[in-house]
Amino acid sequence: MSILRMGIIGYGGMAHWHQERVRLVDGIEVVGVYDVLPAQRQKGEADGYLAYPSRDALLADERINCVLVATPNHVHKENVIAALDAGKHVICEKPVTLTVADLDEMIAASRRNEKLFTVHQNRRWDHDYLVAKEVFRSGALGEVYTVQSCLSGTGGLINGWRAFPEYGGGMVYDWGVHFLDQLLDMIPGRILTVFADLHSVKNSLVDDYFHISLKFDSGLSVITELGTFMLRSKPRWYMAGNGGTMVINSFDGADGIITKVSKLAEAVEPVIVQTDAGPTRTFAPQPPETREDFPLPELIRDKTAFYRNVRDAIAGKENLIVRPEQVRRVLSLIEAVFVSAREGRSIPFEEKEIVWRES
Repeated sequence: MSILRMGIIGYGGMAHWHQERVRLVDGIEVVGVYDVLPAQRQKGEADGYLAYPSRDALLADERINCVLVATPNHVHKENVIAALDAGKHVICEKPVTLTVADLDEMIAASRRNEKLFTVHQNRRWDHDYLVAKEVFRSGALGEVYTVQSCLSGTGGLINGWRAFPEYGGGMVYDWGVHFLDQLLDMIPGRILTVFADLHSVKNSLVDDYFHISLKFDSGLSVITELGTFMLRSKPRWYMAGNGGTMVINSFDGADGIITKVSKLAEAVEPVIVQTDAGPTRTFAPQPPETREDFPLPELIRDKTAFYRNVRDAIAGKENLIVRPEQVRRVLSLIEAVFVSAREGRSIPFEEKEIVWRES
């Protein structure tokens, strides 16, 4: 018997992505769908689901106890609050909404109705991220002093509603919300300062390039950079500590290496190398015997962990992994990113206090 009987509001591309994975999880079934577009409702029927004539009709169905909101970003808030007020648990696509103030109203509705509310920050289960997180926390690199998370695309143009600011478009909201969520999940401590540089290279209305630099109270320096028009790719992850360096080249999480200093390095005398720019000892090429390479850790891949956690959290068997207060911290950081980019300077990061709105 299903524990989670789901209705989907917004039956576009991400909804199809969800329903394909939900089918792999015991205890979850999709009951029906609603979309403002008749053609999408027809697709829902063709996929074997009930297609409701309105959002209210879906929310009135007592068989549904959980709603997935997979609409464009700018209407997340109204759909989430309506579903919570209808007595449903809610999973919302990311970014959950566009302001911390709106998110506070959504969290308040969850508390008021005593229903679970979470956000589909699914990239916490990306293989490259889990490998990076394992290396960071294992101590394999010693004391880590820099973490860099990058993504380079070559297409340039952003398609659909993501190309319009009024719909919550742009790369900070689309991918930055994932990368910042990963970094805050990985790295403990407080963020002291934020610096952000945004560009509209090929898309005049929204950001299609971002460079975000964070300074943590531990002294750790963090950079996340993404561009849709960068014709040579950087590594997906670059991490350096006082005991070694790690590189991950792709989302696969298997293409990369950990490099450490070999014990043989102690016996190698420093040399001065002459270059066209002058002599150097610090950056002279080191003999290969001074370094030793190690493979990245091998981890089990799991495409359904998010849904199983939601299912088991609703049943009281597990704690929720993607918690609203974590999502709130990321959204607060995104607000600081836009302020820093607008003012062209590094700014202190102060997490906003929660102001509950019971509307």
